[in-house]
Amino acid sequence: MGLIETFGIVYVLEAADAMLKTADVELIGYENVASGYISVLVQGDVAACKAAVEAGVKAVEAMGTNVYSSLVIPTPHPDVARITKRYRLENLLP
Repeated sequence: MGLIETFGIVYVLEAADAMLKTADVELIGYENVASGYISVLVQGDVAACKAAVEAGVKAVEAMGTNVYSSLVIPTPHPDVARITKRYRLENLLP
């Protein structure tokens, strides 16, 4: 599982686009909090998630802003999947 958190929809879309174009990962979903912080979540094998997160971070930084956090979880515990299920695209879109 790979995650990137930044501030603003434009930056997180750039990160997600770079992540999906760089590696064979699947977009799990996103989480948007009222303060404007947005996280994008992907899943795939460990190497793909590492490559995707690195590309997403570089893409955001190239736009002149900061990534607040990024993370790759090589083998997420099943309970983590229960948490991220809430942010799946199919649960967020009407």
